[in-house]
Amino acid sequence: MKPDSVPPVAALPPGLQSGCPLTALAPMQDVTDLAFMGVIAHYGAPDYFYTEFFRVHAQSRPEKHILRSIDENATGRPVFAQLIGEDITHLTRTVALLQHHRIAGIDLNLGCPAPKVYKKNVGGGLLRDPDRIAEILGALRAAIPGLFTVKMRLGFDDTANFERILDSVNEHRVDLLTVHGRTVKEMYRGEVHYDYIARAVRRVRCPVLANGNLTSSARAAAVLAETGAAGVMIGRHAIRNPWIFRQCREQFAQQRVTHPTLADVREYVGRLYRATATEGLPERLHVNKMKKYLNFVGQGVDPSGAFLHDMRRAETEATLFAVCDRHLLAEPTRAFATEPYPGVIARPNCESPSILTDGCTLETITA
Repeated sequence: MKPDSVPPVAALPPGLQSGCPLTALAPMQDVTDLAFMGVIAHYGAPDYFYTEFFRVHAQSRPEKHILRSIDENATGRPVFAQLIGEDITHLTRTVALLQHHRIAGIDLNLGCPAPKVYKKNVGGGLLRDPDRIAEILGALRAAIPGLFTVKMRLGFDDTANFERILDSVNEHRVDLLTVHGRTVKEMYRGEVHYDYIARAVRRVRCPVLANGNLTSSARAAAVLAETGAAGVMIGRHAIRNPWIFRQCREQFAQQRVTHPTLADVREYVGRLYRATATEGLPERLHVNKMKKYLNFVGQGVDPSGAFLHDMRRAETEATLFAVCDRHLLAEPTRAFATEPYPGVIARPNCESPSILTDGCTLETITA
């Protein structure tokens, strides 16, 4: 049963559409940067953005490129700064540094499933130690003058600590909780355990965002009905479909839902390519990074996976866009699939050489 409520430290920022469930773009390393946030906002911003995680340790300082996604953000939407780490001294030091930037709040990562992360006992690795989590939550709550949010999974390899951690969320007055309905060891495979998200909704005082395999606005609405969550956080399916947050608002308000065409997708690909261009980045590496995004986009282009097959073999900008034109503009008015085609699998880690860093990156995200 949900405990009695207590006054929040600060009110959550209002959503774009009054009375509708909240939407948030999930933090994804090497994805949710300033460029990607701007592209998503062009097609329909979420209510909230979250940064890539700031790595916190003894020698760390907030990464400049992540700070840009806060300081130079022109989307008009609140941006929460996500931290990953386990040293309380350095976590609270980083909180103090981030107060000088335009953040909506601080988020703690308790869910990254990358082995190189959890083996350091941070991210999803902390779920093995609920007592340590309680210490960290208490210290952060005391250090954060405004909104404090948490993103977690159900547990490390089982759900034995789930309710203890939820009780710590209550005790330390977390303002918003996002629950990805899988364990760390389940990564992004298999069914999402939405019944556990519903348990969290019933147990914690703060609003809960549901996260995990939210493939479309219709799926998001169904998960909200099943869990009672206050909103949804969407990650890789926003890479595939940047209209998804607009579609969610339309679906939640029972309005006509936007249906993009393949020509619209071609425009998105071009916009994303231009936005992610950086000075000094070799063409081949830019193409390879772009292919990592297109591994998700391709799940909605054709049921045979022909676009993915051809795209993965492109090595130059000209070749990549020739493939896009051939597959996306041959029938420009054909609808882009609302849901990923069955059996069309994103393989974002198949490009080589990788230009992405270790952690919860496109390397570790699978369909």
